Amino acid sequence: MVDIATRVHNHRWKIDPIVRSLIDTDFYKLLMCQSVFRNKPDTHVTFSLINRTKSIRLADTVDEGELREQLDHIRSLSLSRGESTWMRGNTFYGKRQMFTPEFMDWFEALRLPPYHLEKRDGQYELTFEGKWPEVMLWEIPALAVIMELRSRAVTGGMGKFELQVLYARAMTKLWEKVERLRPVPDLRIADFGTRRRHSFLWQDWCVQAMTEGLGQKFVGTSNCLIAKNRDLAAIGTNAHELPMVYAALADTDEELARAPYDVLSDWHEEHDGNLRIILPDTYGTEGFLANAPDWLAGWTGIRIDSGDPATGAETAIRWWKERGEDPMQKLIIFSDGLGEKKIMALHNQFHGRVRVSFGWGTLLTNDFRGLTPDDALAPFSLVCKAVSANGRPTVKLSDNPRKAMGPIDEIARYKRVFGVGEQEALEVVV
Repeated sequence: MVDIATRVHNHRWKIDPIVRSLIDTDFYKLLMCQSVFRNKPDTHVTFSLINRTKSIRLADTVDEGELREQLDHIRSLSLSRGESTWMRGNTFYGKRQMFTPEFMDWFEALRLPPYHLEKRDGQYELTFEGKWPEVMLWEIPALAVIMELRSRAVTGGMGKFELQVLYARAMTKLWEKVERLRPVPDLRIADFGTRRRHSFLWQDWCVQAMTEGLGQKFVGTSNCLIAKNRDLAAIGTNAHELPMVYAALADTDEELARAPYDVLSDWHEEHDGNLRIILPDTYGTEGFLANAPDWLAGWTGIRIDSGDPATGAETAIRWWKERGEDPMQKLIIFSDGLGEKKIMALHNQFHGRVRVSFGWGTLLTNDFRGLTPDDALAPFSLVCKAVSANGRPTVKLSDNPRKAMGPIDEIARYKRVFGVGEQEALEVVV
């Protein structure tokens, strides 16, 4: 077991770059990248860092030189032979050669494209531009770097014993969560915490704790490097990025209305089984399901990532029944702002009515709330999103208007096209 406190105390060791591999990323990014590589390889996109928690002045906390050093290190990375072998030869979701030889040849030769970084009003403006398959792979490592540099800045002045106590308390806090979850019958839970983790070492420790503490109830991790190193299942499907870019490329309102389904049509050609998961909330769950083609009702399940999760699950169950499907054969994945109490409450409400699974993110891998003075290590809401495609702005509406993004006039247009009315604004936890 790694002595995390000692490693953190000596975190300037070259042995501890924040991102140490191109597969230190979420599995869904690689799956989506292959789909984009096949269907939209020449689309030009811009990704941008967005700090939703404005009270956290990142440019005042994170040293610019250290940030550039870490980003430059990421640009030097390429797939190792062992990583390539794992991707080419492993079985994912029961399927061998999930990644095609053509995609792997491209990925093995890849170096991530340049970045643009500047400071403004206490925040970093960090952007990435270029071809979609290349630029999209910046999202997860960029977030991981910012989050860990912030953690390092806060812990940098702590002594070794202070750090040992801090991590002992954090470990105890997580283990108590594991003990509360252990008795939950038929629980299925995965680590989704890469993008806003406290650090790589801490995420790895959390995954080991979940593996030991929950046994078969812990079904895997979204982090490909940790999955490879710990011989765990890599977990993931797709995200809002796909419909956001497809929608931005639409020339007419009619094409815009079809865009979310065009995404899943392309996805349908590549994947089957548990990868056939619908993420319906990009432009409003109610409207998406109401207008969805019947073939989507036959898919495996739905991931709920915004809005009130119980309401979203009830909507999904009702939709399946209306389309002649048996909800007991369907899967609902909850993945938004989960703590162990919410996990238990949702499981109790829906267990026995539908198959239930949980993707546990930031409050698994970065819950240091209450452990430092002024709560300086409390997690915050940081994202890196596609903000334009072929020069057109992207839009996300979400089931929570506080997660919406895009120009005001475009948001209004999208609400009109997708029939989105009044929405309940909920606190964005992380």
